[in-house]
Amino acid sequence: MKVVKFGGSSLADGASYEHAIKIITSDPERRIVVTSAPGKRTADDIKVTDLLIKYAHAIIKNDDQEAMVVRKNILSRYQAIADYFDLPSGQMQPLAERLANLPNGDYPNNNYLLAAFKAHGERLNAELMSLVLNRLGYPSRFVTPEEVGLKVAGTPNNATVIPETYARLANFSFSKHDIIVFPGFYGITLAGHIATFSRGGSDITGAILARGLHAEMYENFTDVDAIYSANPNVVKDPQPITRMTYREMRELSYAGFSVFHDEALIPAIQGNVPINVKNTNNPEKPGTLIVPDHSFQPTDIITGVVSGKHFAALYLHKYLLNKESGFTLRILEILARHDVSYEHMPSGIDDITIIFDKKELDDELVDIICNEIQEEINPDRLEWIDNYAITMVVGEGMRNRTGVINDILNPIAEKHIAVPMINMGASRIAIMIGTYNQDADAAVRAIYHRFFVN
Repeated sequence: MKVVKFGGSSLADGASYEHAIKIITSDPERRIVVTSAPGKRTADDIKVTDLLIKYAHAIIKNDDQEAMVVRKNILSRYQAIADYFDLPSGQMQPLAERLANLPNGDYPNNNYLLAAFKAHGERLNAELMSLVLNRLGYPSRFVTPEEVGLKVAGTPNNATVIPETYARLANFSFSKHDIIVFPGFYGITLAGHIATFSRGGSDITGAILARGLHAEMYENFTDVDAIYSANPNVVKDPQPITRMTYREMRELSYAGFSVFHDEALIPAIQGNVPINVKNTNNPEKPGTLIVPDHSFQPTDIITGVVSGKHFAALYLHKYLLNKESGFTLRILEILARHDVSYEHMPSGIDDITIIFDKKELDDELVDIICNEIQEEINPDRLEWIDNYAITMVVGEGMRNRTGVINDILNPIAEKHIAVPMINMGASRIAIMIGTYNQDADAAVRAIYHRFFVN
């Protein structure tokens, strides 16, 4: 049995639906279908999730006029798909009513309201997909997270699955003749409220179901032929990756590979379920297979290279830092006081660099943290570096190779690119290089051409 997930671009309109349904019905093993919310139909279109966020904000502001306009726009997206397949008008009525009644829900606060609104992009699309499948003669059953007991914890808009969910999923039964359609992106809290995973979280739902239902394969259909060894916007016609390990994907996702949600790998790893990333528009292509690392035999030294420009760094210099007991702990206590996590902390005898994800910070918070560190730690030098980039060079083939670091750094040096930080992880399959934003793309191209261009 396979779990199949379709991204928003793969379910954006009736024609996309039709293509997805051909894929689903072409393989009888594709029994579980996970839907995203409808994505963009054109470059200047708006995703349904973004419309639902606007709908939620209009309700929070008590702007009934805007709420009505946005709600009509949302419903029109689903109605257009229904019309494409000539669904009877009465079948769309429950979806329209659910959308209209969203403002009347019982929400503990506005964060829960926002989560519930966002989740309905996937919920309505799953319900509609099931209606369309049945209309076309393919027995289908729409199933919700409430029904299977997909329970989550955490914050309303950044939830994590509760392990007991897997025991519930193991007891979930369904007819071997039905195609099960399940909404992605959200689960149910222990108090019974909707909470969503982080953006793009339908990948996570698919992985949870694949693990819990003991699927043989998790197929993730998106809008690219494969995961590539570098960003096509940075490197022209990069080499596709045909096969890679879970941990290679995790490392590359961290720095910017956005084809597959990095958190979605965890349930797949725990369930030992292979993942196949494929293109909805070219389903005959093999795509990229993501597999466990045991018994994996790499064919290349490097699997991929990617750079993320969403980082910043705080540099501290203080003489005899290594002799001062609790120095690092005091810095971490300041960060914890403001609920700020850090990404990396490379250090020297008199220096520490703390690397942050800028998406977790704003200018006010940066000033507060820097001021407190200056007052409480009193470093000799304190510098905030806002244009920090991290380049990840990843490959299982690096583990037993000597001289790889030289092969990476030499082409960077030839381009006169400064490297303020370098770190090799304990797994020995990833080398992290710190650069400045303006040099990041050039660093990726230099490394790529060294390893992939003959």
